[in-house]
Amino acid sequence: MDAVLRMTPIAMFFVLLMGIGVYVQRKSADAKVKDFSNEYFIGGRSLGGFVLAMTLVATYSSVSSFLSGAGKAWETGFGWVYYATSQIVAAFLVLGVLGKKMAIIGRKTNAVTVIDILRARYKSNILANICAVVIVVFFTTTMLSQFIGGAQLFSECTGVSYKTGLIIFSVVVILYTTIGGFNAVAITDTACAVVMVIGTVLLSISVIKNGGGIDQIMANITAASQEAVSSGQGMDLLDPRASGGIPFQLYLTQWMLCGITTVGLPQSQVRCLGYKDTKSVHKAMIYGTVVVGIMMIGIHLVGTLSRGILPTIDGSTDTLIPIVIVKYMMPVLGGVTIIGPLAATMSTISSLLIAGSSAIIKDMYLHYKEEKHQEVNQKTVANLSFGVTAVMGIAAVLMAVNPPDLIVWINMFAFGGLQTTFFWCMLLGLFWRKANSAGAILSVAGGLGAYCITMALGIKIGSFHNIIIGMAVALILFIIGNYFGKPMDDKTGRLFFPEKY
Repeated sequence: MDAVLRMTPIAMFFVLLMGIGVYVQRKSADAKVKDFSNEYFIGGRSLGGFVLAMTLVATYSSVSSFLSGAGKAWETGFGWVYYATSQIVAAFLVLGVLGKKMAIIGRKTNAVTVIDILRARYKSNILANICAVVIVVFFTTTMLSQFIGGAQLFSECTGVSYKTGLIIFSVVVILYTTIGGFNAVAITDTACAVVMVIGTVLLSISVIKNGGGIDQIMANITAASQEAVSSGQGMDLLDPRASGGIPFQLYLTQWMLCGITTVGLPQSQVRCLGYKDTKSVHKAMIYGTVVVGIMMIGIHLVGTLSRGILPTIDGSTDTLIPIVIVKYMMPVLGGVTIIGPLAATMSTISSLLIAGSSAIIKDMYLHYKEEKHQEVNQKTVANLSFGVTAVMGIAAVLMAVNPPDLIVWINMFAFGGLQTTFFWCMLLGLFWRKANSAGAILSVAGGLGAYCITMALGIKIGSFHNIIIGMAVALILFIIGNYFGKPMDDKTGRLFFPEKY
């Protein structure tokens, strides 16, 4: 009976999401007939401030924060909460650094994707194709981690098997994304972000209530910490560095990987092409920062405070949040709370599906047709877009059938690969007049190669994540390659740097 009660709000939410997909498809049908790519992939550049903030936040927030992040906070203590604060700046940086310039150039060039911007700047099909392949590969990897996390959560909280949960969960997210496109993703992301905040608040209240209040929880955590330190078999849960378990290098890496270099995530960059005016982006910077702060600090605090009511966990720490929901929450409220991390998963997957589909359809297929001066029927584009979006999702689901452990590391690997590829390429392209295609190609190929090879071989610099190696190599190679390529032409210069011409 409890499982049924938990399932009820989840089922209602799933129906809502699919309803939004159908509604958006019908509402935007006429616009898609005129220009399918513009409407399906960036929503006709119509996002307001609140929706822009919520879709950016929901895309950035993922199941790894709600499951693995909270679990690591339970294991490590308050140090992991400090570790997670780097994520608060993500929305502010993406919109503040790239937002205005990408939007202006996007409108001037009718750019629909991140690669459209790079193609206009560097005039290189080689670079564009490399970046498109990178997007498809790493987006599929990221989706894999999201499907695993979502299915595990769904299974553990409702009692259905992992594979059944994977099928139900994946069918819903693939359907509403494929049917509705970017606008459906943006609207459902908004609903997901709101539910994530509600779920975080409900979890916090439940943990504090069942732990006998903050004072009692802190007393329990302090006692557990002292016992762990004295026995030499655990970390000081009150120490910002967790008795050396979180070295300084790891803090710095986190600020790089989940803070500063999130500017290099193409799934976030593309949001800069979809808003309607300057007022919207200014509001979104504020809304996004506040909401990310509430969610990221909130869910990691929940993880740490849960140590005061759960001194041990059998199995992976990824199961912490499902255990708290099932053991300490009323079934219906637990069902509402489960929607939070499920929403984080679904919003990330839906955004990756749309962006990945656009890389194949817009950046490869349509560009090829344009170069050959071949006409393309909008209905054909629509059918291909629907098909590619669905196939990408199904491929990730099939890989998720036999899942590995600790999805946070899968997610971080994909983040690092995308950031190594797109950070310098986009940032220097937008703000450095001397940047050219030779530097960009060498940076992308060499930086990504260095990142993947060192990850595969386990080569590290101290306790730093390999993103440090990838980013450093990418920058050095960009500067070196820049001396061998052709300078930017005047037409491109007037487009990207009008103040200098």
